[in-house]
Formats: sequence, C-alpha cells, structure tokens
Amino acid sequence: MKRYLFLLLTLIMFSCTQSENSNTKTKKSEASNTLSLNEYWSYPNEDLKYTGGIKMIPINTPKGEFKVWTRTMGNNPKIKVLLLHGGPGMTHEIYECFNSWFPQEGIEFIYYDQLGSYYSDQPSDTTLWTIERFVDEVEQVRKALNLDSENFYLFGQSWGGILAMEYALKYQNNLKGLIISNMMASIPEYNKYAHEVLGPQLPPEVLKEVMEMEKNEDYENPRYAELLMEYHYTEHVLRKPIDQWPEAVNRGLKHMNPEVYIYMQGYSEFGISGDATLKEWDRTQNISEIKVPTLVIGSSHDTMDPKHMEWMASEIPYSDFLLCPDGSHLSQYDDQETFFNGLIKFIKDVDSGNFQKM
Repeated sequence: MKRYLFLLLTLIMFSCTQSENSNTKTKKSEASNTLSLNEYWSYPNEDLKYTGGIKMIPINTPKGEFKVWTRTMGNNPKIKVLLLHGGPGMTHEIYECFNSWFPQEGIEFIYYDQLGSYYSDQPSDTTLWTIERFVDEVEQVRKALNLDSENFYLFGQSWGGILAMEYALKYQNNLKGLIISNMMASIPEYNKYAHEVLGPQLPPEVLKEVMEMEKNEDYENPRYAELLMEYHYTEHVLRKPIDQWPEAVNRGLKHMNPEVYIYMQGYSEFGISGDATLKEWDRTQNISEIKVPTLVIGSSHDTMDPKHMEWMASEIPYSDFLLCPDGSHLSQYDDQETFFNGLIKFIKDVDSGNFQKM
C-alpha cells in the first residue's frame, strides 16, 4: 500500500501546473528530483532485471577465486547503500526490515553476504578470516557494483561496523557517506563494558553461573545459551521475548557460519575472549582520521556502550550521533522509528549537501 501511495504522490507532483506563487520554482525543482516507482525499480542492466537484483561477484583472495552473493534493491544513481552484516559469519537476512523503509524513500540498497556467509561461498580456511582480507573484499564488491564517491554509502553494524571503519580508514576517498551502527571503536573497551556494566545487570546467581561456565570453557553446555538468551539477549540484543523475534533474525542466526564466528569472535557470548583474532582490535587512536560524512548509531540498551559511540561521533570531524533510546544491538527492530528516521535523514542530508555536524 505504501508503494502505491508513493506513486500517487509522485504523479500528483509531476502533473501540477505552474502557479503564480513564489514557491512554484522550488516545488517544481523538488518534483524533478523525485524518483517514480518505475524509475526506482528499473534496474540499470538486463542481468539484474533477470535475476531480481542478485549478482554473484567473483572475489580474488590469496587462496584463489570465490564468489559472494549480493542483491541490489532499487535503482538510484545518486544513493546506493551497501549493507555490511555482523557476526562475523552472519548473513544479510537480519536487514530484511530495510525493505519496509528504504524503497518508498527512493534509496537504493544492496544486501551482501560476506565470504564465508550462508549465501556466498564458504571455504574452510582460517587464513581467509582477517580484517585486511575482508576490507579488500569490500573494495572488490564496490568496483563490481560501480559504487563511487558520488553515490556510495557504506553501512556497517556490529562486526560490520568494524569492517566499515577499517574500509573508511583505507578507502574513504571512495565514499560519499559512512554509517557505523552499534559498534564501539575498541574491543578491549567493549569487553570492559560487558563485564563492568552489563554483567552486574544480570541476577547475581545467573552471572555467577555464566562466569563459571566461561571459566571452564563449557560453551557447549545448553544451560549457557539458555541463560544468555533469557537474561542477556532479550535485554541487549533484541528487546523482545524470544518467541517474538522476527523470522528473518532467527533465520540469520540459523544460517550463521560458526567457523568464521568462533575464529574471529570467540566462543564467549559475553565479550570477546580466548584466542579470537578480534580480541585486541582498537581504533580509538585513528577514528579521527575518518573525514567523510559519518553517522554513528548507538542504543541505550545495546551490548555496546552508547557513551563510547557518542564519543566516536565527537572524534570524527564530520559526523553526528543517533541514539535509539528504546533500542538494543539490533535497534532496526526494537526502535525502528528512531533508527530509520535518523538513518534516512542522514542519507538525504548528505545527498542534498545539507548535512552538518551537530
């Protein structure tokens, strides 16, 4: 229904005759920049039209060539948002709610499963799971999709936020805008927040039992997942009862690649520990080197410290901070209005040249 209303409004704007009031020129200019639904859903080439926007992109790696899965939704030459999922090893599926917000705003966006994730090739070789190789992969995807500084917005959430920061620090000249969602700039600081702030919010007996299992590395114990799901995930990952979690989120969790996840993130669901390769990652000293327009999104109930993410926005010279007061780690679901209204406003402000650091 929203699509049809958008089409009706667009047709009305284009069919209005010239009036004599002083706002006519402005209104006509706005109308001429509005994409019709036919324009938005007309893919730029027949291949994408034939596949419904799906494109398997070949990626060169030190271990040979593999293919990653992408799906382009819509067509806007000025605004193209590439979505970097979390995990590592999760999938694009947890962003399917973007379907309900971006199309009617004329925002083109691209779903993307990183190498190792469910819809892409899944080689079993831990030497591939490095930040540097993933950054190179994103750059190859950018080139294959013809994204550039005139239209390329990079969105990264959680692990995708790490990847987005790293990409920006190396390739920011290719970006028009950057969105860092629900990710701190330091894993050691994240671990500290998890243990000093989030831990004490658990019932004492629950925290004691969880810490005992972590100490014994008893991560396969069903009780470990049960306790965290009931007391931690429903408070800080997605603030709804488990039986009300969106099907797309459950599907994404089901499709997660544990090899990639455990190698980089570790077994612990309460911070990052053990030999996980992301354990010492920290960009607090470099974050100010990002010069492109940036939006940092944090949530009051996140697994990540919202104050730290607000600090990140203060360090990046040309940035703003969006707080989702009712949201958690997946605030695109539990604080949708705040999340999407703020995200869409940022993208449109950058596109129009009206973005200003708050």
